[in-house]
Amino acid sequence: MPDCLFCKIVERQLSSDVVYEDDDVLAFNDIHPQAPTHVLIIPKRHVATVNDVTDATVFSTLIVCARDIARKRGIADSGYRVLLNCNPDGGQTVYHLHLHLLGGRQLRGLG
Repeated sequence: MPDCLFCKIVERQLSSDVVYEDDDVLAFNDIHPQAPTHVLIIPKRHVATVNDVTDATVFSTLIVCARDIARKRGIADSGYRVLLNCNPDGGQTVYHLHLHLLGGRQLRGLG
Protein backbone atom coordinates (compact mmCIF):
# COMPACT_ATOMS: atom_id res chain seq x y z
CA MET A 1 0.00 0.00 0.00
CA PRO A 2 1.68 3.20 -1.14
CA ASP A 3 0.32 5.47 1.62
CA CYS A 4 0.56 3.00 4.52
CA LEU A 5 2.90 4.21 7.26
CA PHE A 6 3.90 0.70 8.32
CA CYS A 7 4.45 -0.45 4.73
CA LYS A 8 6.84 2.47 4.36
CA ILE A 9 8.68 1.27 7.48
CA VAL A 10 8.88 -2.27 6.04
CA GLU A 11 10.26 -0.84 2.79
CA ARG A 12 12.74 1.33 4.77
CA GLN A 13 11.26 4.51 3.32
CA LEU A 14 10.77 5.63 6.95
CA SER A 15 13.12 4.87 9.80
CA SER A 16 12.22 2.92 12.91
CA ASP A 17 13.98 1.40 15.90
CA VAL A 18 13.82 -2.23 14.74
CA VAL A 19 14.05 -4.87 17.48
CA TYR A 20 13.33 -7.96 15.36
CA GLU A 21 12.95 -8.90 11.73
CA ASP A 22 12.52 -12.06 9.69
CA ASP A 23 10.99 -12.85 6.30
CA ASP A 24 7.42 -12.36 7.52
CA VAL A 25 7.52 -10.00 10.50
CA LEU A 26 8.99 -6.66 11.54
CA ALA A 27 9.00 -5.48 15.16
CA PHE A 28 9.99 -2.00 16.27
CA ASN A 29 9.71 0.25 19.31
CA ASP A 30 6.60 2.43 19.45
CA ILE A 31 7.43 6.14 19.08
CA HIS A 32 4.83 6.99 21.77
CA PRO A 33 5.41 4.20 24.32
CA GLN A 34 2.69 3.50 26.88
CA ALA A 35 5.00 1.27 28.98
CA PRO A 36 8.76 0.76 29.37
CA THR A 37 8.48 -1.95 26.71
CA HIS A 38 6.11 -1.01 23.91
CA VAL A 39 6.91 -2.82 20.70
CA LEU A 40 4.77 -2.94 17.57
CA ILE A 41 4.87 -6.24 15.71
CA ILE A 42 3.58 -6.25 12.14
CA PRO A 43 3.32 -8.67 9.26
CA LYS A 44 5.43 -7.45 6.37
CA ARG A 45 2.57 -8.20 4.01
CA HIS A 46 -0.08 -5.50 4.20
CA VAL A 47 -3.28 -6.50 5.97
CA ALA A 48 -5.40 -3.53 7.01
CA THR A 49 -7.33 -4.88 10.01
CA VAL A 50 -8.11 -8.02 11.98
CA ASN A 51 -11.25 -8.25 9.82
CA ASP A 52 -9.09 -8.59 6.70
CA VAL A 53 -7.04 -11.57 7.88
CA THR A 54 -7.53 -14.55 5.56
CA ASP A 55 -4.88 -16.84 7.05
CA ALA A 56 -5.06 -17.21 10.83
CA THR A 57 -1.39 -18.21 11.05
CA VAL A 58 -0.59 -14.49 10.96
CA PHE A 59 -1.91 -14.30 14.54
CA SER A 60 0.27 -17.13 15.83
CA THR A 61 3.28 -15.65 14.07
CA LEU A 62 2.74 -12.28 15.77
CA ILE A 63 2.07 -13.87 19.19
CA VAL A 64 5.18 -16.09 19.07
CA CYS A 65 7.26 -13.08 18.07
CA ALA A 66 5.82 -11.12 21.02
CA ARG A 67 6.64 -13.98 23.38
CA ASP A 68 10.21 -14.16 22.13
CA ILE A 69 10.74 -10.40 22.45
CA ALA A 70 9.25 -10.48 25.97
CA ARG A 71 11.74 -13.18 26.92
CA LYS A 72 14.66 -11.20 25.44
CA ARG A 73 13.53 -8.05 27.26
CA GLY A 74 13.27 -9.93 30.56
CA ILE A 75 9.57 -9.30 31.06
CA ALA A 76 8.16 -12.75 30.27
CA ASP A 77 8.09 -13.96 33.88
CA SER A 78 6.74 -10.75 35.42
CA GLY A 79 4.09 -10.42 32.71
CA TYR A 80 3.18 -8.46 29.63
CA ARG A 81 0.20 -7.59 27.48
CA VAL A 82 -0.43 -8.25 23.79
CA LEU A 83 -3.10 -6.16 22.15
CA LEU A 84 -4.71 -5.94 18.71
CA ASN A 85 -6.94 -2.96 17.93
CA CYS A 86 -9.51 -3.14 15.13
CA ASN A 87 -11.10 -0.16 13.42
CA PRO A 88 -11.94 3.22 14.99
CA ASP A 89 -14.05 2.09 17.95
CA GLY A 90 -11.35 -0.46 18.80
CA GLY A 91 -8.68 2.25 18.86
CA GLN A 92 -6.91 1.40 15.58
CA THR A 93 -5.16 4.46 14.13
CA VAL A 94 -2.80 2.88 11.57
CA TYR A 95 -4.54 0.58 9.11
CA HIS A 96 -1.89 -2.10 8.87
CA LEU A 97 -2.41 -5.02 11.24
CA HIS A 98 -0.16 -4.61 14.27
CA LEU A 99 0.19 -6.19 17.66
CA HIS A 100 1.24 -4.11 20.65
CA LEU A 101 3.59 -5.77 23.15
CA LEU A 102 3.49 -3.85 26.44
CA GLY A 103 5.34 -4.58 29.66
CA GLY A 104 8.05 -3.61 32.07
CA ARG A 105 5.69 -2.32 34.77
CA GLN A 106 2.37 -3.18 36.40
CA LEU A 107 -0.28 -2.53 33.75
CA ARG A 108 -3.74 -1.28 34.69
CA GLY A 109 -6.75 -3.46 34.05
CA LEU A 110 -8.85 -2.94 30.97
CA GLY A 111 -12.24 -3.54 32.58
